[in-house]
Amino acid sequence: MKAIFAPKYGSPDVLELREVEKPTPEADEVLIRIHAASVNAGDWHLLRADPFLIRLMYGLTAPRHPILGSDVSGTVEAIGKDVTQFQVGDEVFGDLSGSGFGAFAEYATAPESRLAHKPAGLTFEEAAAVSVAAVTALQALRDHGQIRPGMKVLINGASGGVGTYAVQIAKALGAEVTGVCSTRKMEMVRSIGADHVIDYTKEDFTQNGQRYDLILAANGYQPLSAYERALSPQGIYVMTGGTMAQMFQAMLLGPLKSKKGGKKMGNMLVKSTQQDLVFMKELLETGKVVPVIDRRYPLSQVPDAIRYLEAGHAKGKVVIVLDQTSG
Repeated sequence: MKAIFAPKYGSPDVLELREVEKPTPEADEVLIRIHAASVNAGDWHLLRADPFLIRLMYGLTAPRHPILGSDVSGTVEAIGKDVTQFQVGDEVFGDLSGSGFGAFAEYATAPESRLAHKPAGLTFEEAAAVSVAAVTALQALRDHGQIRPGMKVLINGASGGVGTYAVQIAKALGAEVTGVCSTRKMEMVRSIGADHVIDYTKEDFTQNGQRYDLILAANGYQPLSAYERALSPQGIYVMTGGTMAQMFQAMLLGPLKSKKGGKKMGNMLVKSTQQDLVFMKELLETGKVVPVIDRRYPLSQVPDAIRYLEAGHAKGKVVIVLDQTSG
């Protein structure tokens, strides 16, 4: 089968399109014929081994799992003897990040617990755009942000992969949503349901006097003290994306700031679960959440797709298409 192979850490230039052996499913796994995948920030962080801690987790000199890619959608090609939830021919989607990655290829294996049936009415491309970003947004808002109807929620980085899902999920859960993005992305953020949109090139939301019950930082470069200023007295700040400096600020200083008053501040690591995939499936099938896809690339152009996402200009998700007739 064809796959995008990372023989070492580095820029997208190191990636190679190779012929590799088709995987065989273990007893609890399914073999997926991949129709589409998508690119996440985690792909280029892993490829570049940034931060260095990645080398301790995934291999010191080269990625232990050289075929990257987490988000996947496709058709079940074969099943292991212990698989009970899926049959050959089922259309599925899911997150491979906890089972060795491998979405940038024609086939991949995954434990059945990492997958769910593809949402009815979605194409394979749309389904491939869901898992990592949507579940990250869901867990940030629901589990860490304790979102409730009527809360004032601000999404910084509202036009990116996580941000576009966060805006829609927050609206579906009854919040009043403010999205922060650049000028050219404002109309798109409005179109997915944001009640208010702030152009960060013209206005600093941390200085305008508004206070929010929940701030989700999917991107952005404000220091932790600025976010703290924009929170209501019992407000919650959750970081899902940003610079390494911001991540360590949230990790180290967040708990200290949280102890001083009623505000809670910190970052999160997503833990993909089948239950949350099913939760998102239901929101997608009812039309409360719609995937936003910016660009599509063929498998051979995964390096270009990663470069585009890394540049920070994407509106929503960047999708890799393996089967142009799928969907």
